[in-house]
Amino acid sequence: MKIWLDGGLRDADAARVSVFDHGLTVGDGVFETVKATDGRTFALTRHLDRLTRSARGLGLPDPDHDEIREACAAVLGANPMPLGRLRITYTGGHGPLGSDRGAHGPTLVVALGETTRRPDSTAVITVPWTRNERGALTGLKTTSYAENVVALARAHEQGASEALFANTSDHLCEGTGSNVFVVLNGEIHTPPVASGCLPGITRALAVEWTGAQETDLPLDVLDRADEIFLTSTLRDIQAVHRVDDRELAAAPGPVTAKAMRIFEERAAGDLDPR
Repeated sequence: MKIWLDGGLRDADAARVSVFDHGLTVGDGVFETVKATDGRTFALTRHLDRLTRSARGLGLPDPDHDEIREACAAVLGANPMPLGRLRITYTGGHGPLGSDRGAHGPTLVVALGETTRRPDSTAVITVPWTRNERGALTGLKTTSYAENVVALARAHEQGASEALFANTSDHLCEGTGSNVFVVLNGEIHTPPVASGCLPGITRALAVEWTGAQETDLPLDVLDRADEIFLTSTLRDIQAVHRVDDRELAAAPGPVTAKAMRIFEERAAGDLDPR
């Protein structure tokens, strides 16, 4: 396995980041996960644009898109696989053991892991913890992911693949690594970015391609929605057949199934939708 680290390809066993890297010591970093099919990335431009927005939100220098594109191509070329999770990580770099940053500049890592196509439907749970829609990191895809690790572990304990959060106003927000959509009376709705959810790349494309509405939704909409589905880079669109103890019959339902078809067709026709 070859990994890109700070300017070049390295063997995975030889790729080393300092124990003083700010991404490790205080979670001062941002990242993107990009789907790669037979060495071809999907929506890379959108992912790089969001990486830059996240970096700016943390006060990090703008990442060099040309370098990252070169790194992605090199990693994909060195590690052929049918379906991969391409991870771009960009941190504050070597720094002191505290919140202040050092002067060494950022660290860039691009790595690839093999994955498989997700099932057409999945189970999710709700968790008692909330997203803070007014927090300093709201809307940024940062390496400060411990909250998601805890919630996802809870989901796995209960036989689910995802955990859903409300925000501080008890409105539906998002999953640990996904956005959530509901179908009400034949119409598709998803929480607005103002709810505190991450502005997902797949979410934005699903809204654009299916005509979904951005709507403030109470958390208990999950108890009455006709259909529910998730979106994320590796899920694309995935139906939900169970929320907590509620079973949704025949998932994916007709609206979700149509959305899945639309997304698959549009994505196949344009690997880098702008």
